[in-house]
Amino acid sequence: MTRYITSTDHLKTIMNLLRDGSATIQMEAFHVFKIYVANPNKGAAVHDLLLRNKERLQAFLAAFQNDRADEQFAEEKRFVMDEIARLEPR
Repeated sequence: MTRYITSTDHLKTIMNLLRDGSATIQMEAFHVFKIYVANPNKGAAVHDLLLRNKERLQAFLAAFQNDRADEQFAEEKRFVMDEIARLEPR
């Protein structure tokens, strides 16, 4: 698992799956995406990729799955958005 979450290729795939037409695939991709974001020991390449896409990710997540009535999801989404907002250049 550690090798997986240090791969920018896998992160790019997950970020693309967040935009999939299927809400189910989007949700599963979100659950993997939050692992990348929440990892306190992000590799430099993963950190840089998230930082480069920070504004787009914030805009995307602000509108992501807003029709869901799931409080746990809303809390996880807020956490992910807060973590992305805190990203700073190393």
